[in-house]
Amino acid sequence: MIFKKKPAALKSTEEMKQLVSDCNLRHIAFIMDGNGRWATRRGLPRETGHSVGARVFKKTVTTCRDWGIPTVTAYAFSTENWKRPEKEVNEIMRLLDSYIKEAREDNEKNRIRYIFLGDKSRLSDDLRQKCEYLEELTKDNRLTLNIALNYGGRDEIVHAVNTLISKGADRVTEDDISRCLYTSASPDPDLIVRPSGEYRLSNFLLWQSAYSELYFTDTLWPDFDEAQLQLAVIDFSNRSRRFGGV
Repeated sequence: MIFKKKPAALKSTEEMKQLVSDCNLRHIAFIMDGNGRWATRRGLPRETGHSVGARVFKKTVTTCRDWGIPTVTAYAFSTENWKRPEKEVNEIMRLLDSYIKEAREDNEKNRIRYIFLGDKSRLSDDLRQKCEYLEELTKDNRLTLNIALNYGGRDEIVHAVNTLISKGADRVTEDDISRCLYTSASPDPDLIVRPSGEYRLSNFLLWQSAYSELYFTDTLWPDFDEAQLQLAVIDFSNRSRRFGGV
C-alpha cells in the first residue's frame, strides 16, 4: 500500500511512545532508498543525495529512540552497491566514517549499541577496524542500531550455513540458522519500511522478514521526515498479526 498524505497533525513524543508500547513494536527496519534519484531530480550530484539521506538517517534513529523502539536496522550499503560509480561509493564510505566518529563521541549521551551487519572483509582495513571498535565500545548499551553494510540477505544465509558446516553440523534447524545470522542479537523485524515507491525487499533481511509487516511509500528517503515515520507506525498499529494462526 502506498501512502502519500501526511497526518493531519503530528502526535507528541509521549503519544508515540504509548502507541509503540501498545502495538509492541520492538524492531523497525528501513531500506533507505531514493537518495540518488532525489539529487538527480534537483540537478545535483548523486553524492549530495547521500549526504542529505545521512542526516535523515540520524534524525530517524533519534526519533525511534525517543519513541521507545528498542531495535532499529538500516540498510546502508548492499553487496550489490559496489557496482555503483566509484565516486558515489567513496562518498557513502566517507559519510559512514564520519558517522562512526560522531557515534564514538556521542556514546555517553546516546547510549546506543551499534552492530554492523554484513561481510566486513571487503571494507578498507581502517573502516573495518573503526566498525569493530564501535561495536566493542557500545556492546553494553541498551538500544540497538544495526547498520547493514556490505550486506545481502542471501549472502547472510550462506554465511550462516557455512558457519554451521564448519562446526561439524550435518543437519540444521531453523533455530540453528537464526543463531548464526548477523542479526542473532536482535529479534526479527516487526516492521520494514521501504520508501521511494519500490515494492521489493532488495535482498534485505530475507530470513528475518518471514512475518514482518511491510510498509511502502513513494516518498524518497531524503524527504522521509517524522510525519512519514508516524504514518508508518500508525499503519502498523492497525494491522492484525496472526503469524499463521487465526
